[in-house]
Amino acid sequence: MLKQAETAINRFSDVLGAISSVLFLLMLVNVFINVVARYAFNAVWIGSQEMEWHLFAAMFMLGVPYTLRAGGHVRVDLIYERLSVRKQALIDIVGGLVLLLPFCLLVGYYGVGFAYEAFELGETSGDPGGLPYRWIIKAVIPFAFFATAVAGLGLIISSILHLQNPQDTDSHNNHESSL
Repeated sequence: MLKQAETAINRFSDVLGAISSVLFLLMLVNVFINVVARYAFNAVWIGSQEMEWHLFAAMFMLGVPYTLRAGGHVRVDLIYERLSVRKQALIDIVGGLVLLLPFCLLVGYYGVGFAYEAFELGETSGDPGGLPYRWIIKAVIPFAFFATAVAGLGLIISSILHLQNPQDTDSHNNHESSL
């Protein structure tokens, strides 16, 4: 049952990684269009410029769960890499339970109110010609933190599976992606 949960969580993280990749491409196209419009036609679109940071923020935040799943997250690798795989699994379990999950759930919980307030107020850009519906990008914040918590749960499950069956090299530090 734990293996199926880990597989489902990893698929979810992989989907977010794919979405993040698409957002990156959209951001590149948007930046290219903005640069051409500005320097070739002396035209500036505030909404399009705001879309750059909206796409960047969503790309970055939605990429974090995939990065965690793929093992690309920040930790003290100089020490971590020298430890046995069992000790690495224990560090991942303790770090996930004590640091990652509480932080992600706390920020996600308060982020819901942050996004909901923007929705209720009908918050829009302060600039003329800016983007409406500011709540959409603000809603990405709690979603991304809850998704990171889910990915962290996947890391914890993977570590538990490794401790239960150390011979199964597929259950811990599986950095292979289906992307």
